[in-house]
Amino acid sequence: MSLYSEIYPLPEAVLEMEPEELAPLVLKHLGRAEQGKLNRHNFLLGTDREFVDWAGSYKQGQSVLERFSVAWMWLEKELFIAPQPGNNDWMFITHRGKKVLDSQDFDTYRQGYLLPSDGLDSILVRKVKQSFIRGDYDTAIFQAFKEVEVRVRTKAGLSEKEIGVDLMRKAFGPPSAPLVDKTAHPAEQQARMELFSGAIGTYKNPSSHRYVNLTDPREAADIIHIANTLLRIVDSIQ
Repeated sequence: MSLYSEIYPLPEAVLEMEPEELAPLVLKHLGRAEQGKLNRHNFLLGTDREFVDWAGSYKQGQSVLERFSVAWMWLEKELFIAPQPGNNDWMFITHRGKKVLDSQDFDTYRQGYLLPSDGLDSILVRKVKQSFIRGDYDTAIFQAFKEVEVRVRTKAGLSEKEIGVDLMRKAFGPPSAPLVDKTAHPAEQQARMELFSGAIGTYKNPSSHRYVNLTDPREAADIIHIANTLLRIVDSIQ
């Protein structure tokens, strides 16, 4: 069996993969390939017999190489590979890349793209993202909504004893709570209070009281993005 057949699915399936799905397989390939393959030009030539036999037609092979090229760029962006000092034409597998290869834990790192750091609150990047990447979704969600709670409490000037749904109602409750938007319609003021109360009651409180055992990374990322949106709202309040 060729290295391509061992590492990758069929070429037709590769063409359907997103860069962040294909990149871990390319990293595994680089970890198994001879040193000369750690040059992007050499890796993407597509002239070796193993690749030609695996790829099938020339046209399909070129399309696969385009996907490989984008996956290579993803690996560079995520610092799994980097240029060798003094020779930018050649690459080496970084400590982060070797750690993934050694553990064979590709899935957890591959799903990191679901929660990109760009646009994510800096506290969530620091306190939440690593738990998410490890697959500890309960902790990631709890920490995200704990930050919402802390920031609301601080912004509203309320005491430490105020927590959870009650905190949100005291912070946003119309018509005169500390964080009420006095320029908004009463119905909108009520809706914002319910938005924060509902989010905390739905996502933070269950994680505080029991193991939720969430297993879907996409659902977990969506929930964390809700917390991120709430933090933006709080930060925008003058």
